[in-house]
Amino acid sequence: MGIEILSVSVDSIYTHKMWNEHELSKMVDGGVPFPMLSDAGGKVGTLYGVYDEEAGVENRGRFIIDPDGIVQGFEVLTPPVGRNIEESIRQYKAFQLVREAKGTKATPAEWNPGDPVLEPGPDLVGNVWKVWSPKKK
Repeated sequence: MGIEILSVSVDSIYTHKMWNEHELSKMVDGGVPFPMLSDAGGKVGTLYGVYDEEAGVENRGRFIIDPDGIVQGFEVLTPPVGRNIEESIRQYKAFQLVREAKGTKATPAEWNPGDPVLEPGPDLVGNVWKVWSPKKK
């Protein structure tokens, strides 16, 4: 997809190694497929607002950063709640489509690759309902 994924936590590189070898590799064939970085002291987590200094841990955060270094989207979850990789992939693809279109396209809620997109402009104002409706479940 042309993206780079990094995992960052306050855990040491040795803890990452043990977690990957003894836990994750049993759930994901081949173990973690991206670099795991240690943020000892929580400096990176503090910059992104996910470091809990009192507990000495970082909440789970996912940040979509564009090629220009601008945060385009993020999600922060406390440890008891798991993430949804399919939703992350959907969002990465939506951000890529919008970036490639240089502002001429927008993806509505629940958009998935292959679905119609919106074309922002004066004619769309007040008329979104005519060209898009959320999927009924």
